[in-house]
Amino acid sequence: MDTLDDVAIIGGGPAGLAAAIYTGREDLKTTIYEGKAIGGWAGLTGTIENYPGFPDGVGGLELSDLLEKQAKKFGAKVEVGTMILGIKQGPHGIELATSAGTKHAKAVLITTGSDHKRMDVPGEAEFTNRGVHYCATCDGPLYRGKELIVVGGGNSAAQEALFLTKFASHITILVRGESMRASELLQDRIKAASDKMTVVYNSQVQKVLDDGTRATGVLTNKGEVKADGMFIFIGLVPNTQWLDGSVKLDERGFVVTDHNLQTNIPGVFAAGDVRGGATGQIATAAGEGVTAALAMREFIDGHLAKPAPATEEIAS
Repeated sequence: MDTLDDVAIIGGGPAGLAAAIYTGREDLKTTIYEGKAIGGWAGLTGTIENYPGFPDGVGGLELSDLLEKQAKKFGAKVEVGTMILGIKQGPHGIELATSAGTKHAKAVLITTGSDHKRMDVPGEAEFTNRGVHYCATCDGPLYRGKELIVVGGGNSAAQEALFLTKFASHITILVRGESMRASELLQDRIKAASDKMTVVYNSQVQKVLDDGTRATGVLTNKGEVKADGMFIFIGLVPNTQWLDGSVKLDERGFVVTDHNLQTNIPGVFAAGDVRGGATGQIATAAGEGVTAALAMREFIDGHLAKPAPATEEIAS
């Protein structure tokens, strides 16, 4: 027997947590399903400087913890470790196939975010976590006093490279194009840290070098660059593979939504980095979560019965 939720939120990042705060305050029975860790990539960010209300910045883990506490305060249930395997319309609203059995909800919000894109060059997969990394907060402390490579030229690459200066003796940033795409503020900070950072433009990584045990650098179109470790920040890939054609995706694999953030399935919404057109900003993701929460409230009021009491059960 499964309990019927009013709202099921798939993903526990800023978008999902912000939505749960609002659905909880609307007395909608809400469950957040998070397969890995609450906070998403925001929770792995060292310092977030552009989230409103924190003029001195806030740690990603701290912000995630505050959002989770606030969501729980308003009644949201959080299930960490439950993987969502599929989604479809069912006789009792939306049906979720999960690693813990079938779940049901009157409305669903997809906030599964994105993962870091891989370079797909020889040696990258073999030496992941052995000199090749994608999370500076997680693995940066391993390289105190060491030389590092950062691959990428956008905001994420610049932010993480600056964070890594806390540990590394020197960082070489490899940028594929003729200039960085990062904001002027971040580029100015990189220039100010030129004693610890070198930027190489028009540099394409062709291979990860190794000593047979771990990565030792990269081969680029300009030659070899040696380092004790490297961090890759070249873009994002949406976590939508599990949808398996049930929800419409754009050409890059991001979820397609209308102006109310609803997908092609009535009652199924999407917000944050998993959605086509998202900005990749934490504040925007949280705002989209709130927008989706209000849209789900309207959907439930307009299309389905009054929210079921906590004791209501349906056959699985």
